[in-house]
Amino acid sequence: MNNIALGRYLPLDSVIHRLDPRTKILCLIVMMVAIFMPAGWLGYGILAAAVLLLTLLAKLKLRFLWRSMKPMLFMLVFLLIINILVLHDGELLFTIGSFAVYSGAILQTLYIVVRLMLMIMLTTVLTATTKPLELTLGIEDLMTPLKVIHVPAHEIAMMISIALRFIPTLIEETQRIMKAQASRGVDMEEGKLKEKIMAILSLIVPLFVSAFQHADDLANAMEARGYVPDHTRTRYKQLKMRGADFFTLMLSFLLLGMLITMAWVL
Repeated sequence: MNNIALGRYLPLDSVIHRLDPRTKILCLIVMMVAIFMPAGWLGYGILAAAVLLLTLLAKLKLRFLWRSMKPMLFMLVFLLIINILVLHDGELLFTIGSFAVYSGAILQTLYIVVRLMLMIMLTTVLTATTKPLELTLGIEDLMTPLKVIHVPAHEIAMMISIALRFIPTLIEETQRIMKAQASRGVDMEEGKLKEKIMAILSLIVPLFVSAFQHADDLANAMEARGYVPDHTRTRYKQLKMRGADFFTLMLSFLLLGMLITMAWVL
């Protein structure tokens, strides 16, 4: 549990850390759109170079990005196998029993895997360089224009803030339950498949009970303090964009424009 990187903030002093959270959120959205541009392997290479540059500017280690990828490796491998066996594009390469593997299927699957990896790395850079509170304030500010059509921007931002706040709490609670179960003889690593499933159930059930208890305590505390989401609220921390923020946004849009042009030419 301590090796989880996605969603963890690292208090470093870097250019990326000092950017406005709204800038980083908008750049993430622009980069996500750029990832889905069909610009070929050259386009993905440019995006990968941009992600590596962001990582270096944020003073993050490549090992940290790899740790964010590890929980997704099983899903990526499973997706790779399913797509190779299901898709039937391109030339026939070989057969595995009654299943035929085509060149187009492998190429398309690799595109999907690379896209997912780039998305995970970009999200990791965002959460590692932005405090949860600043991330919440940035989301709320960006959603403020939607209040015209009665979208509850503050309530959505508050839910995101609470969810991010309770990630370390749930991880700590999971570790405590695992140690308690291990002291009672529960082995989650050894044994047959049925025994492993029962061991996981013995972890999930008390974890859910604990999560609901924390949610109930938080709701009672907010109600006791007179929290009313519909009322006008003031902020101690005011967000302000600077020249570096506008320059970063301009670079992200230039990158998107370049990939759109490459996709159009290809």
